[in-house]
Amino acid sequence: MTPPPARTAEQRKQDTLRRLEHDEDLWVATAAADGGAPYLVPLSFVWDGETLLLATPAAAPTGRNLVATGTARLGVGPTRDVVMIEGDVEPLACDELPEEEADRFAAETGFDPRRLTTRYLYFRVRPRRVQAWREANELDGRELMRDGKWLVDD
Repeated sequence: MTPPPARTAEQRKQDTLRRLEHDEDLWVATAAADGGAPYLVPLSFVWDGETLLLATPAAAPTGRNLVATGTARLGVGPTRDVVMIEGDVEPLACDELPEEEADRFAAETGFDPRRLTTRYLYFRVRPRRVQAWREANELDGRELMRDGKWLVDD
């Protein structure tokens, strides 16, 4: 089967932003600060146009790793239309996140960590690097953001 033609960088950016605006779930990859084993979990998210917001138990490996390292690698979409994001992480206690953001998170994900007895943290992820590709013909030029700056215009 012949893959579709490679998208332009501008189209990949538009597709990436559409995915961030409309998808609900992603994969979060972290590792312990001491170089321990990597950890991968699916989590729900919301995108505000600049950052992604996630939530997970503070005591879970992902929560501990995000707090300890302040970094994450995120995968959004299927393997043949993937967006990979590396970002800096800001942990927020439930009472530190503005109520309107927590309400939006609950409404868009169907999950409200404020209602649970387990201590959850929110994590705001600010992308530093974004890559997007579908097939091997899009591997060249897959980097859309570097050092927190988009490399292409809309």
